[in-house]
Amino acid sequence: MLNRLGVALMQGLARLPLAWLRGLGWLLGLLLYAVAAPRRRVARINLGLCFPDLSPGALQALTRRSFVCFAQAWLDRAWLWHGAPAVVRQRLHLTGELGQLDGVAPLVIFAPHFVGLDAGWTALTQQLPRRFTTIYTRAAQPGLDAWIQAGRQRFGGARLFARIDAAKPVLTALRAGEPLYLLPDMNFDVIDSVFVPFFGVPAATLPSLSRFARLGRARVVPVLSRLTRTGYEVQVLPAWTDVPSDDLQADTALMNQRLAAYISTMPEQYYWVHKRFKDRPPGMPSVY
Repeated sequence: MLNRLGVALMQGLARLPLAWLRGLGWLLGLLLYAVAAPRRRVARINLGLCFPDLSPGALQALTRRSFVCFAQAWLDRAWLWHGAPAVVRQRLHLTGELGQLDGVAPLVIFAPHFVGLDAGWTALTQQLPRRFTTIYTRAAQPGLDAWIQAGRQRFGGARLFARIDAAKPVLTALRAGEPLYLLPDMNFDVIDSVFVPFFGVPAATLPSLSRFARLGRARVVPVLSRLTRTGYEVQVLPAWTDVPSDDLQADTALMNQRLAAYISTMPEQYYWVHKRFKDRPPGMPSVY
């Protein structure tokens, strides 16, 4: 029942003017910052490790802004997944090297965990003729998982593969010309990860970007989604010419290095509430 009520609420919020919805997101973000102490602590530790030169006051302010952006982007799923298609298209602005996404050649899209990741996915699947695929983590509640799947498969015949499934169907789709929208920048399974620097801190990181690109004989194109006052700017960057190489660890370290540069342009919009440094190299203590 709670899931159905939540979906009904999001359907209702989809009808609100964007400024009103963003105002609600601002209030929700401040509320979450105030009451979600464990996640607030995680975000503050992450930001402190990645931006050690920030003063305590600046660190607190940035942490608070990150909660606001997170909440605003979460509520934006209302219109992304339930709003009129014309409204969705109007609020999503694809910019940059759009020609990188033309054709049928295999393509891995590096989509970091900025709060606008669902906006970026929606922009690509709605506005471009190619069929896209992505890998996602199933929600624990079946009703919530079904809602997420429906929202992310709303446009363009998009396909979702669960993270627990085998990689073979993902690779088959990639080689067939279906671009893979990949989000490999979180601390997932340490067994399959390598430790490479993230803002100078060792971080368990999946080498899946390099691996999929190499096995799929695919180019890597970064796509960054930025929350704006009018919706989202979804920027397509030039393809990387030096990834993949024959060195998975070197490719993954380079990915994190470039990701840090992207984050520095909008630090409040990265997904800091995740325990990015949960797993540590042998002998190093937990930061949390």
